[in-house]
Amino acid sequence: MSKIAIIGGTGLTSLSGLAISEREVVRTPWGEPSGPITHGTFGGHEVAFLARHGSGHTIPPHKVNYRSNIWALKKIGIESVVAVAAVGGIHADFKPTMIAIPNQIVDYTWSRGHTFFEDDLASVVHVDFTEPYCADLRAGLVRAAVDARVDALDWGTYATSQGPRLESAAEIDKLERDGCHMVGMTGMPEAGLAREAGLRYAHCAVVVNAAAGRGAATITMEDIEKNLKVGMRSTLKLLESFLRAL
Repeated sequence: MSKIAIIGGTGLTSLSGLAISEREVVRTPWGEPSGPITHGTFGGHEVAFLARHGSGHTIPPHKVNYRSNIWALKKIGIESVVAVAAVGGIHADFKPTMIAIPNQIVDYTWSRGHTFFEDDLASVVHVDFTEPYCADLRAGLVRAAVDARVDALDWGTYATSQGPRLESAAEIDKLERDGCHMVGMTGMPEAGLAREAGLRYAHCAVVVNAAAGRGAATITMEDIEKNLKVGMRSTLKLLESFLRAL
């Protein structure tokens, strides 16, 4: 059984090239995951795949059952998670179609189920989140990008906004003052829950637009979808390279 999972975000509701062996429905104390977990072989390695927004991309970021998704992956024996996510570029270096492997994250979300440790506890539980991403997974993704000749940045702070609307220019200005380089809607609480569950976790962030006030006056879904297609082709190359090197 696979020990590594890929969580697919916007633009990656299925893993093209995955030789599927089975689909597994997992029940959790936190409700239903986003969908069945797909098992198969990709890049010569066994892998599990879960579409964060559902197979039809119907679950908005603020409605994803992050606790159930992470719990389900832990339950079936997953040890490492590579999470793919679409982001907007705040810093000038984060250009559309590029990939970033962030090393920090800031949570601006609210009302999401963000912890496993809140009811019926024998004692209060805190987990260290100083370095939110697994250094070994990040290093592997960075090496894979080089090997696959994929244009990728090996740094950056990911700001997680609530969504589903895009941010205002003033909000992006605030995120930049806070030290953020990219903005997405799904980075948290997913990363924090993975840490609580003891899973190694890293992000593969695909820049699909310049954030508000950083590019064209209007951000269009047409432009996002065009950049997403290009970025996801690079992402698949990177993931295949990453898995072949394991």
